Amino acid sequence: MWKPARLLGALALAALFGPHAASAQGADPARINAASTTAQQAPSCKRLGDFYWEIGDATGVLGSGQVGSDYGPNTSIKIASASKWVFGAYFVQKVAQPSAEQVQELEMKSGHTKFNPVKCVFSRTVDGCFTAGDNSTVQAENIGHFSYGGGHSQKLALELGLGGMNSEALTREIMGTLGVSGLSYGHPQLAGGLEGTPAAYAAFLRKIVSGQLRMKQYLDYAPVCTLPGSCPGAVYSPAKAAWHYSLDHWIEDDPGNGDGAFSSPGAFGFYPWIAADKSTYGVLARQKMSATAYVESVDCGVLIRKAWFSKAPVLR
Repeated sequence: MWKPARLLGALALAALFGPHAASAQGADPARINAASTTAQQAPSCKRLGDFYWEIGDATGVLGSGQVGSDYGPNTSIKIASASKWVFGAYFVQKVAQPSAEQVQELEMKSGHTKFNPVKCVFSRTVDGCFTAGDNSTVQAENIGHFSYGGGHSQKLALELGLGGMNSEALTREIMGTLGVSGLSYGHPQLAGGLEGTPAAYAAFLRKIVSGQLRMKQYLDYAPVCTLPGSCPGAVYSPAKAAWHYSLDHWIEDDPGNGDGAFSSPGAFGFYPWIAADKSTYGVLARQKMSATAYVESVDCGVLIRKAWFSKAPVLR
């Protein structure tokens, strides 16, 4: 069953829904209808099954909806690789001007390309995760070349002095620095260990678009070409499009159909994004064990974003 967003007065919304209420200034019935119709009817979205979507700006939620009943703004899910964006934001909040070497690590060019996140599931500390198996191995031939994976962030966390932290301490440090609640580390892996609610992640994105976090100024910093075969030296990318990568986030700028949005899709289908103009954010939330869950969520989420900005349903 599809549940559309409600359009009420600002005071009534605040009383009923608190901070998750729609912003009175920005709520646009045409945009909400276009996004909702797309989420409900577009073939790329129908194949997802149940999911929750939300779009907002610095002032709050502008529109949201549920397809089915399994997911809502307060449903806890594993956000997997969307953890990377959170760690990147934490890093630039702590280090206002990253060094060239740190940028290399944030852009996945450090050569730490043998990292296996499965080996971190039972690790007690950040350092334990990094040293499990051959996770800390540096492949010299990959230094300076983009290769997507979690080892880069894990190594950078050690440089920041987080090595001895367990999941609870890591959560306190990172979420305390960012001023975010509702997200926590299930295991001490910076690039994929977070879980929490769509509402909590959306609050994090609002902090970026409002300029409360430095990440806003780094959203398109020193973009790196990522697609093997098209980019000189690129080793591995899970994206099937010619996207670029910046500091722990993607830039959806494929020349064929990209719109320049910034994002960080998670393996289980959680898809957060910020529009190219850095003023609007969105999430598509679900959790599914599938090799293609993240690609399918991106396909649907991009259509919902396009419908929102064009004020017309996109039904393909």
